[in-house]
Amino acid sequence: MNHDILKEVIFDQQEVIRKILIFPREYKFDENADYVLVGLRRAGKSTMLYKIVQDLIAKGADWNQIIYINFEDERLSEFTAKDFNDIPEVQAELSDKKGYFFLDEIQNIDGWEKFSRRLADSKKRTYITGSNAKMLSGEIETTLGGRYLTKFISPYNFREFLTANTLSFDEKSILQTAYRGKIKRAFNEYLIYGGFPESLSYQNKREYVSSIYQKILLGDIATRNNIRNVNALKIMMKKLAESVKDEISFTKLHNILKTIGITVSKDSIIDYVGYAQESYLIFAVRNYFAKFAEKESNPKYYFGDNGLLHLFLNDTDTALLENLIAVTLSQKYTGEVYYLKSEKTGLDIDFYIPQTGTAVQVAWSIRNISNNREIENLIKAASVMPAVKRFVIITYEEEDSLTINGVTVEVIPAWKWLLL
Repeated sequence: MNHDILKEVIFDQQEVIRKILIFPREYKFDENADYVLVGLRRAGKSTMLYKIVQDLIAKGADWNQIIYINFEDERLSEFTAKDFNDIPEVQAELSDKKGYFFLDEIQNIDGWEKFSRRLADSKKRTYITGSNAKMLSGEIETTLGGRYLTKFISPYNFREFLTANTLSFDEKSILQTAYRGKIKRAFNEYLIYGGFPESLSYQNKREYVSSIYQKILLGDIATRNNIRNVNALKIMMKKLAESVKDEISFTKLHNILKTIGITVSKDSIIDYVGYAQESYLIFAVRNYFAKFAEKESNPKYYFGDNGLLHLFLNDTDTALLENLIAVTLSQKYTGEVYYLKSEKTGLDIDFYIPQTGTAVQVAWSIRNISNNREIENLIKAASVMPAVKRFVIITYEEEDSLTINGVTVEVIPAWKWLLL
């Protein structure tokens, strides 16, 4: 690889990092560790690296020690595995001090794993990012040999979203009527358009989110996996969006597509869903009561950001609210969020977190308390599941504390729950 081109890429990126204003996020990094940052495209992985660079410079590092390379830069379109060795050579040309390596979207280059391992083995501080879950496969983790710590980066949570909008959310602010109104207005925007960091600077947020979706669908999924029937992929994603809140199996998806005249095999649908999960476009929440095979084949699917889901839906406030709660819980309790559904007991609860013994229902409103499904199921859970200790209903704006048959049910507005 031409070293002058590499230096041009590095210097241009340094100039971007010098000028960018970065809002703090709720992630911590050990300064003595190497990291793999993964997550949904445009979730803020690159900006996280920018912040690490800025902190290094603030602590006395020299810019010539900073080697930041974005492998989606068109100037690197011919870059291959054999060119990796040019990167530490260029760093040595720029400085005789220790180098810090930031390799953005490195999964675009076949063979990146071995090079990353070599950097770690040579004690060079390294941070790499990627937008595909294959970067966390067992094979790659073996190749990296435990040399890197993994951070999953999501779009802004609501606290980060408020911070980026220069809104405080301390107790004093929340107690002020006018200020609370500002927080609620921000929540409405967050509910609809999600938390992609760069979306805050766009007037047409839907258009921006749509561009991200198209890049994920057509680039990260269709092109990368050589999908020919792109129309079937598009329709399948639409049907998954329309099925948020409900269990859906591969067989059901296949039958839905077949009914509307989309010819695609069940095996292809299984592959498509897997690709969508690998790109972090969707994630699954499984039934706590189900056997292993059923857990894997009949989950509920949610979208990785509300803005993505909103592209498909009209006037479906409850679906957006439940998706937002699913996203938030999955960020906080990775791999430990379930729903409860049992034909034997008739139990049907939106979310269950075994770690805290919490059962969560999501409802836009519970003004009609009599014959309320959410409340009835929580009371039922108290009698059939001793492990459940906390019972919560998350609503759009209602707040209350109900005691029914000796069971206390917390009713919390979503905006306030997101700030807990």
